[in-house]
Amino acid sequence: MSAADAPILIYRLGSLGDTVVALPCFHAIERRFPGRRRIVLTNVPVSSKAAALELILKPGGFLDGVIDYPAGLRSIGRIWRLVRDIRATGARTLVYLAAPRGSAASRRDRIFFRLCGLRNIIGLPRDADVLDCRETAEGLEPEAERLVRQMADLGPINLIDPANWDLRYTVEERARAVAALAPLAGSAFLAINMGGKDASKDWGDDNWQALMARLARDHGNLGLIAVGAREDFDRSGAVLAQWPGQTANLCGALAPRESGAALGGASLMIGHDSGPLHLAAASGTPVLGLFGNFNRPRRWHPYGTAHRVIHDMRGVQAITVDQAADTALAMLAGGA
Repeated sequence: MSAADAPILIYRLGSLGDTVVALPCFHAIERRFPGRRRIVLTNVPVSSKAAALELILKPGGFLDGVIDYPAGLRSIGRIWRLVRDIRATGARTLVYLAAPRGSAASRRDRIFFRLCGLRNIIGLPRDADVLDCRETAEGLEPEAERLVRQMADLGPINLIDPANWDLRYTVEERARAVAALAPLAGSAFLAINMGGKDASKDWGDDNWQALMARLARDHGNLGLIAVGAREDFDRSGAVLAQWPGQTANLCGALAPRESGAALGGASLMIGHDSGPLHLAAASGTPVLGLFGNFNRPRRWHPYGTAHRVIHDMRGVQAITVDQAADTALAMLAGGA
């Protein structure tokens, strides 16, 4: 196999949110290496609520295969098995699309991937400025912007261009979304996601009930859907039961990409610091994010000027219903 025909290996760990914020870079990799097989080295999700990178990107044609990168890799035997699996692909080029890992880890990664036969490594930071998000007056640089700087060798990546956030939903995925939205009878609708992998991100059922009661006063004619994992079905259903308009509880009913296709039709999506928020933003829907002290401001905010975030470092429970309602109402009125 010639170097020009060899597959491209991409190193990217994480679940749904981590995958979506890196989506513009996957578009850039495809442009830089047209026609080449793309294999992603990634981790198996650690939570039942986390969506595997393969499930998010493979149906859209962004990758051709996956090699599992075991979490907490320490065993010499497992390390050598991983080296063998990487060498077996025939890849000679690595796109190092990793989250910040520090200078020592980056040096170890360089040695490891050289050992795997990858001589051309794109994106592995040498400059300290690329090792982490830059500090700004508003908080940390968004992770999507840091990744673009890290991937400078791939060429320009325009984060404002909606085409770079296109997940390329299939005809079947869009059909599943349309079928799931049938109970709304074609009405405009809002979307919520109450769940999340970490309890510290949970705003609480009482807050959600009060928020939706406020929004129902002016927008109860709209439909309302809930997306999330199957574990979120009952608590989401309790909120939907109080909504005066048509509703659809899609928690656990759709695959992540199908949920994204459904969210693309929402007038507004409100959610915690979690993957569905990024999925909705990538699908072109304005989102209102409720963030607490799990992450510092801005780094993991949904990317784009149409979105709004209430971020309280005292914890998400410090966000008041009035704050969330006033912001959501302004967004629905076009004034945010």
